[in-house]
Amino acid sequence: MKRIAIALQNDFADWEPALLMAATRYWLDCDVVTASPDGGPVVSMGGLKVTPDIAYDAIDPDSFDALVIPGGYAWEKGVAYDFASLATAFRDKGKVLGGICAAASALAATGVLNDVAHTGNALASHQRYPAYRGADHYRDQAPAVRDGGIVTAAGSSPDTFTIEVLKALDLYGPEAETELSAFAGEHRS
Repeated sequence: MKRIAIALQNDFADWEPALLMAATRYWLDCDVVTASPDGGPVVSMGGLKVTPDIAYDAIDPDSFDALVIPGGYAWEKGVAYDFASLATAFRDKGKVLGGICAAASALAATGVLNDVAHTGNALASHQRYPAYRGADHYRDQAPAVRDGGIVTAAGSSPDTFTIEVLKALDLYGPEAETELSAFAGEHRS
């Protein structure tokens, strides 16, 4: 059974991990564990109150197959958690590491995107961070990008982000494709 850590913090964008969490728990029988900086409750941008399972210090890459970080307004407020050690540990262990929206820029801030194809809300958002040197690998206008075990996406692409995380985890098969194709149908013109 795959085990996925979802790193939540106050003001997280609740729609960004929702489909991934539902697909992996309900259809794919994964163990999805929510975490917050101190293990205490957090409130999403939409007012969803979540009591996480664990604190961030309990997220060990040896015990999880993936770390997924949703975006949100914590970065704009200047109160976001520094994911450098967690992101680097997951990357170094060859585990799946996903960041969407502002969390893709948070991954840029750690330097883990410097040598892999990636995307996000905007290249300029990544370039605000001194450790980011991956502009040549940035894919503009891509809904989600997967390079090995690293998955990034713009905040407007939670469906594609979910699919790419599942592919990185070797979970994207006929059942997942059938269930998730309905969500992508909304975006067809």
